[in-house]
Amino acid sequence: MNSIKNLHRLKRLHQLIRSECTGSPYELSRRLHISERLVYLLVEQLRDFDALINYDRSRQTYYYRELFDLEVDISVRVYNKDQMIEIYR
Repeated sequence: MNSIKNLHRLKRLHQLIRSECTGSPYELSRRLHISERLVYLLVEQLRDFDALINYDRSRQTYYYRELFDLEVDISVRVYNKDQMIEIYR
């Protein structure tokens, strides 16, 4: 389930960067309920996908220097005998 959490966090981070309203890394960590260190790791993961990300200190936000989009679509279902349980969507 950690992979699913990570993808969900990447998706949320991408949305905030795209709208250029992340706040400082500290504020972003509080918003996402994660450590500041994890914020930096997630930003690096997006950069691994060739996202050109900068941080503007005066506006206190991350932003994309060029057009970048990330699409994450996840669903997890468990089938057990006669029932299906949706765990994540």
